[in-house]
Amino acid sequence: MVTTKDKTDTKRLPMMPIRDVIIFPYMMTPFVVGRESSVRALEEALLGDKKIFLATQHDASVDEPRPEEIYSVGTVANIVQSLKQPDGNIKVLVEGVERGKIVSVSEEEGYFRAVVKTVAYKVEAGTQLEALTGRVTNLFEQYVKLSQNLNYETMIAAIRVDDPGKLADTVGANLQLTIEEKQELLEIFDPIDRLTRVADLLDIEIEKLNVDRTIQGRVKRQMERAQKEYYLNEKIKAIQKELGRGEKSEFDELKKKIDAAGMTKDAHEKATAELKRLESMPPMSAESTVSRNYLDWLLAVPWKKRTKEIRDLRHAGQVLEGDHYGLEKIKERILEFLSVRRLVQNPKGSILCFVGPPGVGKTSLGMSIAKATGRKFVRLSLGGVRDEAEIRGHRRTYIGALPGQVIQMMKKAGTRNPVVMLDEIDKMSMDFRGDPSAALLEVLDPEQNYMFMDHYLDVEYDLKEVFFIATANVLHTIPSALQDRMEVIRLSGYTELEKLEIAKRFLVTKQRKDTGVTEEQVEFPDAGLQTLIQSYTREAGVRNLEREIGNLCRKVARKVVEAQSPVTEEVTENGEAVEVIEEEAAPAEEATGKKGKKKAKKEEPALVPIEKVVITRDTVESMLGPAKFRDVDLDKQNEIGATTGLAWTEVGGSILTTEATVMEGRGKLTTTGKLGDVMQESAQAAMSYVRSRAQYLGLPKDFYRHLDIHVHVPEGAIPKDGPSAGITIATSICSALTTIPVRCDIAMTGEITVRGRVLPIGGLKEKLLAAHRQGILEVVLPRDNEKDLVDIPENVRKEMKLHFVFSMDEVLKVALEREIVALPLAPPTTAELGQRANEDNMMH
Repeated sequence: MVTTKDKTDTKRLPMMPIRDVIIFPYMMTPFVVGRESSVRALEEALLGDKKIFLATQHDASVDEPRPEEIYSVGTVANIVQSLKQPDGNIKVLVEGVERGKIVSVSEEEGYFRAVVKTVAYKVEAGTQLEALTGRVTNLFEQYVKLSQNLNYETMIAAIRVDDPGKLADTVGANLQLTIEEKQELLEIFDPIDRLTRVADLLDIEIEKLNVDRTIQGRVKRQMERAQKEYYLNEKIKAIQKELGRGEKSEFDELKKKIDAAGMTKDAHEKATAELKRLESMPPMSAESTVSRNYLDWLLAVPWKKRTKEIRDLRHAGQVLEGDHYGLEKIKERILEFLSVRRLVQNPKGSILCFVGPPGVGKTSLGMSIAKATGRKFVRLSLGGVRDEAEIRGHRRTYIGALPGQVIQMMKKAGTRNPVVMLDEIDKMSMDFRGDPSAALLEVLDPEQNYMFMDHYLDVEYDLKEVFFIATANVLHTIPSALQDRMEVIRLSGYTELEKLEIAKRFLVTKQRKDTGVTEEQVEFPDAGLQTLIQSYTREAGVRNLEREIGNLCRKVARKVVEAQSPVTEEVTENGEAVEVIEEEAAPAEEATGKKGKKKAKKEEPALVPIEKVVITRDTVESMLGPAKFRDVDLDKQNEIGATTGLAWTEVGGSILTTEATVMEGRGKLTTTGKLGDVMQESAQAAMSYVRSRAQYLGLPKDFYRHLDIHVHVPEGAIPKDGPSAGITIATSICSALTTIPVRCDIAMTGEITVRGRVLPIGGLKEKLLAAHRQGILEVVLPRDNEKDLVDIPENVRKEMKLHFVFSMDEVLKVALEREIVALPLAPPTTAELGQRANEDNMMH
């Protein structure tokens, strides 16, 4: 195929920019002219030979395009018809003549005039041209058959031409192409190249139409299936109506509940899809039960229901004061939380962790928080939980699968913003089924729990409005990552005064109500309650104290009941119990010697008042038996090697006596009393300190070579560990070596280093309360613990004398009965003294 330029011509024509349309040669196109510049160009062309140059502008949104914003290749067209409309616009019909390229553009009297270059090509006939023309014709026939927008007869008649250029332009004008693709086709001047490009475009468009037809067929089949299902469903409804089951089916009710539940978009889609699956299942199938249970759980979980919060600080303060005595820090934190809720519309959820010994009111405090804020309260016990599925739930593939406890608690609460108590969070464990504490990381993280994913529900659930409160007795069993997500608030043990007030305000009233006795029947003076606190309970909380008060109330209740008149009962033939009341015999009965019996239905006898029981020390001992606990037998006089220490336990503080004794030996240090590794290391550190300070302590440098030291902590069956007994052990060793007694009226606690430094310890409040409880009012403490005195009750601080020390030397000055007399500088050792004695003997 050979093409040659036959003729080149240059014309000067009015130019009109057009929008969103490409006009090809041999193409008749109507459009409306409205722009002033375009109208003037049109009028100028009508005044001449009715020829006008039409070129498409790049951006159709530009009203007055500049020459550079117009494509350089356009079409020279004849104006076939023009009609002015009432609104001033002109409707024109144009016919493309030939394509042309702009050489230059000038603006004349408000319109563009362009110098256009046109080129005419001559194509030599041949086999290749016939083959290409036939291919384009066949492809276009296929395209017209697939397309629904073109008339087959008209299009086939239009392409019956011999000129390959005209064929290419006719086909290109009728293809569904973009403006850019049509402009690209218009800019191809060579007829053969243009026809080849049209063939390629036809291949692409036919492929698109085939894909569209396939999709339409599939959609049509689905619509037919949907119509069939609709027809069958309507028929089922009609049958159910005839059977008297009503028009509304169970599925309609479920659909209404799903729409009204306020679910998230994802959850709503899942519920709707599951409902459709359920409709297609046999009602008695096992899979149907699984789907129905899943929908029930989705509907049971609160998606939008919230409890209206009480944000009145005065009301919250009254509730907390009325339910709990003391706990000022906790109450302050709750009031701060409510203050933030009042100032911020959508604050993040709070996660608190109450850490303290048993019985100090951690769980009841959570209930009071719910009461103060007006929220629902639910409690989840985590003690012994070792399966991750307890938190996240099981997947529905398992038989009997259920959501995790978190979702179950939300269902139980029925609102999105309850107070959820995670009780005993420190008692969780792990095994091959997973680590539940790891699953709690997402639950207790405000940055993640707004999209908590339960394995059973398999949709995101928002927990950010939940007020989580965890409780624990100790922190060391809780993973550090989990601790980091919670605000830890420590609840230490109560003082004796606080226990007394709690008993008077709450415990006595509660136990009277539970056992049915009244204030007129039993009285609890302070002395009786003090006896219970000191001799019958030994705890940081008040749980056992409440139990003992209840025990006393039950004994009083028995006395009240036993004081009533005895009543004899008989059982009638029909099994009904009646009272038998004996009366005087009637005259007619006296001869027979019988007394008359009157039967009446049994009635509850009136209670006979008894003398009020006053719970004194003697009353407690007579009712409950001997005291269950005795105070630690503290030495009444100063002893050598015996030092009173303070220890922390999970149930509060306690007194711990440390003893040391010295024997002849070879420098061995023995520790007994079931001491842990840390406590044994503290004994080694204390011994190193003593050896390094031998001169200050008035000891020979090699004293340890001929002596064994034994350190013992009584109550040997109880394990003991921790570094805080360091200065206690060191004081006992120093006392035993120097034979200076330790003061019996002083206690101490602190960690020791080999240099004699005294380091801070924990559990200060519990330890000081233990000392106060035992009547020890003078205590030696590390200087760095002075800042922790703010946690000590004011009445305890005022009664106690506290010595804050920095080094072990200061401890010895306070704790020992008298000052240590140091040896002179560089004293002779025992070996040197012995050697000198031998030399003197030899000389004599």
